[in-house]
Amino acid sequence: MSDTGLPFFVYGTLLPGEPNHDRFLRGRTCRERPAVLPGALLYEGPGYPYAVEGHGTVHGALVTAAPGAYAELLGLLDDLEEFLGPGHPRNLYERVAREAVPAPGVPHEPGPGEPGAKEPGAGQPGPGEPGPVRAWVYLAAGAVARSLRTGGTLVPGGDWLSRRPPPARRTP
Repeated sequence: MSDTGLPFFVYGTLLPGEPNHDRFLRGRTCRERPAVLPGALLYEGPGYPYAVEGHGTVHGALVTAAPGAYAELLGLLDDLEEFLGPGHPRNLYERVAREAVPAPGVPHEPGPGEPGAKEPGAGQPGPGEPGPVRAWVYLAAGAVARSLRTGGTLVPGGDWLSRRPPPARRTP
């Protein structure tokens, strides 16, 4: 399977309600759904998180680009994540294809043109069953990942949104 046109797994400031969601994703996606990324750990960064391969799970969302918006979205996210190309020494993040799993209770019916669609009856999960979806994810690049593993602060439970208290209740 080609990695062209994969959805994106996002886990930090690109999540709904976070500062970069509206700036980069609004109007450029046709589908966003909760998901997890197994085999990764989440670390605190300077106002944004880093995912690193490891024995854990990161909570986030699978995002599918709107028709005609894929190339623009890919470029915007590569710039945001300071991804200059595979293995580039100045990368802050590496863009890699990994299997993300839609959250339980979220029907797995691929969106329009979404790669990773599973054919029912072929030993794969059918519609309505969560199953892995191949997606682009930005993981901390080599030097950053090494530094985080030796002295970084893990985000509890791998959930960026859980690191802060819920918004205060508004009173009339």
